[in-house]
Amino acid sequence: MLREILSVFRTEDEASRMKSTFLDALELSRELTEVAGEHFFDRPPSHEDIVAVHDRDVELNKLQRRLRKQVIAHMTLNSSRRDAQHGLLWMSLSKDVERIGDYCKNLVQIYEEGGAPLPQDENAASLREVRAVAEELSRQAGPVLEGSDSGTALELIRRGRDSNRLCDELVRRVSRGPYDAATTTTLALGTRYYKRIQSHLLNVLSSVVMPLHKLDYYDERSLPGRDDED
Repeated sequence: MLREILSVFRTEDEASRMKSTFLDALELSRELTEVAGEHFFDRPPSHEDIVAVHDRDVELNKLQRRLRKQVIAHMTLNSSRRDAQHGLLWMSLSKDVERIGDYCKNLVQIYEEGGAPLPQDENAASLREVRAVAEELSRQAGPVLEGSDSGTALELIRRGRDSNRLCDELVRRVSRGPYDAATTTTLALGTRYYKRIQSHLLNVLSSVVMPLHKLDYYDERSLPGRDDED
C-alpha cells in the first residue's frame, strides 16, 4: 500500500506536502521518545523538563492537525478511489504518531506523580532492553517508510512484537516482586507506556507490508507469506 502512495509523492505537490508533514511528525516523535527515555532511566526530570516535553507534545499535536487539514482538503478536491485510500492511510498513521507523544509525556510524569527511582535489578534491566527496541523502531521508522523497505519493516515488526511480549512478562514479574508501591508504580507504568509506544510504531511500520484494511494487524498470521485471505 505504502509503495503506491510514495510513487504519487514523487509527482504530486499536495501529496508531497502530506508526506513531509507526516515525516516531520514522525521525527518529532523520535526526539520525544529519546528524551523521555533519558529522563525515565538516566536523569529524573525537573519541572522545567516536564514542561519542555509537554510543549514538544503540543507541537506534535499541531502537526497532526495540519496533516488532517491537508488530507481533508486533498480528498475534497480529489475524489478518486486512490485519493480516498491515501487520506485514510494518513489519518490512521498520524493518530498513531500523535499517541506516541502522549505516552512520552506520561513517561516523564511518573516520578512527579509518586513513582520511585528504578531498582538496580533484572526487571529494570529488562525494561532497558525494551527501551532500546522502542528507540530503534523510532529511529528506523522514517527511513523504512520513505524507502518502502519491506524487508526491514518485517524484521522490525518481529522485534517489536517480541519486545511487547517481554513487556507482558515483565508486568507479571513486577506484580510478584518484592517492591513497595512507588517502585511497582514506576516499573509497571514504565512498562505499559513503552509497550504502547512500540505498538503505535508497529502500526506505522505495518503500512509498508500490509494492505490498508489490515493496518495495525501485524501478528504472525497476517504478515506476508502467510495464507490469510480476510
